[in-house]
Amino acid sequence: MLTKISPSRGSGSPVVVGFYEPVSGSCQYLVIDPDTRASALIDVVQEFDVTAARSGTESADHALALVKDHEADLKLILDTHPHADHLTAGRLLAERTGCPHWIGEKCTDIAKIWTEIYHLPPQTLDPATLYDRLLADGEEFTLGRLPVKVMLSPGHTLGSITYVIGDAAFVHDTFMQPDAGTSRADFPGGSAAELWDSLQAILALPDETRIFVGHDYGTKTREEPAWESTVAQQKAENIHIGGGRSRAEYIALREKRDATLSLPKQMLHALQVNLRGGRLPEPEADGHRYFKIPANRF
Repeated sequence: MLTKISPSRGSGSPVVVGFYEPVSGSCQYLVIDPDTRASALIDVVQEFDVTAARSGTESADHALALVKDHEADLKLILDTHPHADHLTAGRLLAERTGCPHWIGEKCTDIAKIWTEIYHLPPQTLDPATLYDRLLADGEEFTLGRLPVKVMLSPGHTLGSITYVIGDAAFVHDTFMQPDAGTSRADFPGGSAAELWDSLQAILALPDETRIFVGHDYGTKTREEPAWESTVAQQKAENIHIGGGRSRAEYIALREKRDATLSLPKQMLHALQVNLRGGRLPEPEADGHRYFKIPANRF
């Protein structure tokens, strides 16, 4: 599995180990406080074969191997939002390690939307009981000696959050690499206007802040996946927001592009798992688990 290390820059700066899941183009992270070795895993994937409806643990296994290899003291399992393009390995990792699994508090509002879409009984998708903690906008905590701040970053979803850990920001599906632009905003509860505002809030961080994105698919001129940039690079080089593009121009560009995009292949399977914290649907009377897929809704 492609893995790269972004070293600490000194006091208050984490070591960031990024690793890549190619099927969904997902960028996953192990974040380590170099002073105490306290660490967190962010947005780790649970592999999923849509054709066979079979889940896998390759990324989770790799993540735990990285924790061991780097002599890290794992404290937290974090997700930035209920992902639409892959299943989260958050609950699997929490069960294997005993570490708590956290996500943003507005995940509950996303759950209400998808409870209706899936036509599920109330409380079937209940992040308040299925995650160990729901984080509020502006909330602060520590990872070892590293300060961590939560930023609500809606647009891609209405409940996405960014983790700012020392000089590193884990910005999920907001920015992509500068040569790829920004993420889509057309899922239920998404908004190109809110995404613009979230992008600007991230750009208000110090220029030297390292930006770690949630996805990369390469470009026409770059084959190898990449996931690290800086605020300064995003300001200067991002193909969607650079060149003095206005808010209205960005919204028009984003909405025009989103109208051409197909749904992610795993989306209708993923949301009913991720809003359960990464749990597959409960077994039925025969002991097997079944997904519920809405027809003709999208």
